[in-house]
Amino acid sequence: MASGYWELKKLPPMSAEEFDSWQSLLESRTGMTLSPQRKTFLETSLAMRMREVGCDSYTQYYEHVTSGPNRLVEWAILVDRLTVQETRFYRDPAALELVRDYLLTRPAEQLGSRPFEVWSVGCATGEEPYTLAMVIDDCLRSVGMARYYGITGTDISTPALEKARKALYGERRLADLPETLRDRYLERQPNGQWKVSQTLCERVCFARMNVLELRQAPLHGMNLIYCQNLLIYFRRWRRKDIVSRLVERLRPGGLLVLGLGELTDWAHPELERIPSEKVLAFIKKAH
Repeated sequence: MASGYWELKKLPPMSAEEFDSWQSLLESRTGMTLSPQRKTFLETSLAMRMREVGCDSYTQYYEHVTSGPNRLVEWAILVDRLTVQETRFYRDPAALELVRDYLLTRPAEQLGSRPFEVWSVGCATGEEPYTLAMVIDDCLRSVGMARYYGITGTDISTPALEKARKALYGERRLADLPETLRDRYLERQPNGQWKVSQTLCERVCFARMNVLELRQAPLHGMNLIYCQNLLIYFRRWRRKDIVSRLVERLRPGGLLVLGLGELTDWAHPELERIPSEKVLAFIKKAH
């Protein structure tokens, strides 16, 4: 009876003080900001988890997350709930075509003599790095080059990365993927889902990473860094800091692709912007 009552019980609105506490906690630990307009989103997300663990106030759950005996596990679960992971294959065709053009204009010796290293930052459940793998593999195949490349996808959400490693996706996530790529690189399963081919999975690895800790990232000399739909969660000054850290990890001549509109009126002395109205991308200048 008590359980049923709890499920129907409506939580009181989150006070301004409570919202400030949660907002500060999220930003200090992940760098992500929640505007006052997203207060309802925060209330709904927290309430769902609070019902699962039996907390009846936002303050009680805050203490559970910050000082409870299972706080580390609980924080990981909550971050997964609060980070948007609605993504799909071939999400930004214009950016992917730019990646294709970039590859096809590289000197042959650059692609054939060493692996082409790619970093997908904020990869969520894996659709983005697998899409990049398809585009790169298809490019190298089309010009008869040996397919030496590797892709690392990083994200703060452990559950999202677990889904990415399984490489299983529903039909809806494939809505924008060209059939030629789908039929070549994915295999339809008896239950209607699609699984990324083993040969492609062998080229993609995943690791948990908080973008506030980029200074410690073990990734260097990347040929391509792809960071879309992530910077929107951060304050402008932090966006600049994140991108500057990414530039440090980019090889001279390497390509940096960001989300269009995520970083405006910004320039970096080591980067040259690629002229495009559809894509925000830069080439790192040679020393």
